[in-house]
Amino acid sequence: MRMLIASDLHGSSESLEFLLRKVEELQPDHVVLLGDLLYHGPRNCLPKYYAPKGMPDNFARLMEKTQVIAVRGNCDAEVDLFVLPFPMPDSTWIVDGPRQIYASHGHRIPEYPPMPGFEKGTIFLRGHTHVPRAEALEGFHFWNPGSITLPKQGFPRSYAVLDNGRFTVLSVDGAVLAEETVGAAQ
Repeated sequence: MRMLIASDLHGSSESLEFLLRKVEELQPDHVVLLGDLLYHGPRNCLPKYYAPKGMPDNFARLMEKTQVIAVRGNCDAEVDLFVLPFPMPDSTWIVDGPRQIYASHGHRIPEYPPMPGFEKGTIFLRGHTHVPRAEALEGFHFWNPGSITLPKQGFPRSYAVLDNGRFTVLSVDGAVLAEETVGAAQ
């Protein structure tokens, strides 16, 4: 299964247009959106090409091309759930063959083990920090596509692709920023 993964668009129409082009190029089975889709929040600067009002129509275009899995972020307001064309639960499980992926925005779960209530081998797919990540710690996997709009800690704008167990974070220019492969259940 191939997934195109992005987080923290924060209302940037340019970032959404980039994802639409990547869907055409990569033909993923799913697009996974890890929250903070429309608004930028009080701690972030106003994103370039900030245009949240027009984004629901472009998200509908995205859904015409592939299946969308989305989770709610800390900047996603209740009213957003009424204008977006897909559901946004707080978290969801994605089964990718033998891999169990817990997708959330990430602001309500720890960044590092211990991970109470989760089995070893669980993959945590999250956004929130705006920092790319692909690492295994104490039998758990921590994956973050970074932010396609407002990257932090000096990283470039980024997204990720999950293809047959290989999670790759790429800059919008195509440079590999982080990578990890998880085979059969760990």
